[in-house]
Amino acid sequence: MSTLIEAKDLNLFYTDFHALKNVNLTIPEKAVTAFIGPSGCGKSTLLRTLNRMNDMIAGTRIEGKLTISGTDIYSQEVDVETLRKKVGMVFQQPNPFPKSIYDNIAYGPRLHGIKSKQKLDEIVETSLKSAALWNEVKDHLKRSALSISGGQQQRLCIARALAVNPDILLMDEATSALDPISTLKIEELVQDLRDKYTIVMVTHNMHQAARVSNQTVFFLNGEVVEYDDTEKLFSNPEDQRTEDYISGRFG
Repeated sequence: MSTLIEAKDLNLFYTDFHALKNVNLTIPEKAVTAFIGPSGCGKSTLLRTLNRMNDMIAGTRIEGKLTISGTDIYSQEVDVETLRKKVGMVFQQPNPFPKSIYDNIAYGPRLHGIKSKQKLDEIVETSLKSAALWNEVKDHLKRSALSISGGQQQRLCIARALAVNPDILLMDEATSALDPISTLKIEELVQDLRDKYTIVMVTHNMHQAARVSNQTVFFLNGEVVEYDDTEKLFSNPEDQRTEDYISGRFG
């Protein structure tokens, strides 16, 4: 698998707080990489650096290098809006817009200049099919997105992210607010999508990381402790702190 994302000596500060410490990491394309670790360990912070969401937090300062396809995404030449088109994100709580199901999906493509109804119809159908939601909502596309279940709303948010044809999909604890059945559907969806997209997911659920990811990164106190193929990291970790965390001794 070829490398798509690379962090070199990456440090991030929130004013005086040193949130990420000398992170060196490569993330392969078209695979699922899981970030695990206790609360406050830096995993969501690193995830948000990948589409520059941390730029919105006052006092954020970054040192080191973070590249996607060889481009330093913190370079002044990088257009953040274009970056976020390439790097979609799904959050912990489903956050559909207070619009129809159709308009949620069409929102991004319209923003990027697509006006043709035929083209928008195609994108809406393709995106909902990719998110395994089309059969459930195809007869109700004019309904408010807020009227469907939480699990369906989260799959709608995934479809909305896919509608602008990203290269990377970030998932920040995307199933933690959902019931077990909805969680399972999204895990199955992640496995279906990994042939087409590079997926980076933050999860507190180690069983989930073990089930759906190809690689796992274990964070502690803002540092990468260990990074390996998921099966190896869970069955034979090299660092005692990883062993202690995955066996439930802390966290």
